[in-house]
Amino acid sequence: MSDKPRPLAGVRVLGVEQYMSAPYCTMLLADAGAEVIKVERPGQGDPRRSIGPFAEGESGMPVAGGFMAYNRNKKSLTLNLGAEEGKEIFKQLVEVSDVVVENLRPGSMARQGLDYPTLKSINPKLIYAAISGFGRLEGYDGPYSDRPAFDIVAEAMSGIMNLVGYEDKPPSWTIYGLADIYSGMCAALGILEALYMRESTNEGQFVDSSMLDNMISLNERMVMLYSVTGKEPRRGQLRHIYPRGAYECSDGYLAVNVPDNLIWKRLCETIGRVDLIGDPRCADGAARASNARFIDGVIETWLADKTRTEAEAILNERGVPVGPVYTAADVFSDPHVEVRKVLVEIEDPEVGKYQFARTPVVLSGSPEIETNPAPRLGQHTEALIADLLGYEKADLERLKQAEVI
Repeated sequence: MSDKPRPLAGVRVLGVEQYMSAPYCTMLLADAGAEVIKVERPGQGDPRRSIGPFAEGESGMPVAGGFMAYNRNKKSLTLNLGAEEGKEIFKQLVEVSDVVVENLRPGSMARQGLDYPTLKSINPKLIYAAISGFGRLEGYDGPYSDRPAFDIVAEAMSGIMNLVGYEDKPPSWTIYGLADIYSGMCAALGILEALYMRESTNEGQFVDSSMLDNMISLNERMVMLYSVTGKEPRRGQLRHIYPRGAYECSDGYLAVNVPDNLIWKRLCETIGRVDLIGDPRCADGAARASNARFIDGVIETWLADKTRTEAEAILNERGVPVGPVYTAADVFSDPHVEVRKVLVEIEDPEVGKYQFARTPVVLSGSPEIETNPAPRLGQHTEALIADLLGYEKADLERLKQAEVI
């Protein structure tokens, strides 16, 4: 094992979490070395435990792939927060923890008497991160703050969905869960900022991660264009940059982007069309966008008899950045992905070895992430309550009988 320290070693996180956004947030923290305690309902747990696809091992017990992917390196503690004694145990855990992360429906924690003001009175140094559709911080609560939301709602209302797809087709979603994953990442960033700030103030704070806010920030180019030009970008149509898109080779597609005249000159020289460098139809990005059909034909003709690999090598060597449009199988077989260790292997005791995406940022002074599998429901309950709170065996037995744990 490496003797390098982990960035968040010594930080304890309570995750009152479900589905994707908060579990992804706490997974990032766990990968960085935090002790993440996933607080789940007895007998049920995170609903994602029962959502397919499922992996199945020799024991015949299926394990949900999505749950495996977002809950590695965590501990599972089952606790009935609807019971008074369950609330009391949670408050005791808050006393010895640094961070709470939750993505329940707005108002759920308050109805249980476990909202930020209550928990802050117990532990003033607590950092409480809430991921929601429309934001929850007092003073920033708007007319939508109490609404529930799924990722596609944030994509739609941020303007992103309106820009995905073709001009003559309805708006389209991007990838499943994008707003959840990005909001989890934004929440993790906010938690790190709050932890750093706590070093100087010795106080915790509320971290507010709104899916709508996050997706609007991700859609910054739309915001800039409308602010500067007063014009709305349109789905499937570029006005200021061209060519940009996926172009067909003999065995698949190649992604091409020409952001300026320098790259356009290199492209023209590479494909043997130097005559287009001074062509008025190609004078700048706006002119090329107006003549998109003509330019597409030129590029497609040059690519028609070349494989993705051949075209990629020729263009990249000439300073025209391109890349093949990968399928999942391509990603799993790519040698660069392998060298970068982008996919980590997790061995689950029930279903064996599978690969999942690693935390995206690598630090030179930190070891590779640990690869502990996602926990079984309630796997660490008794040990955590005994070790952290000093409960005796008889106490644990009584709590089980009362269905508190």
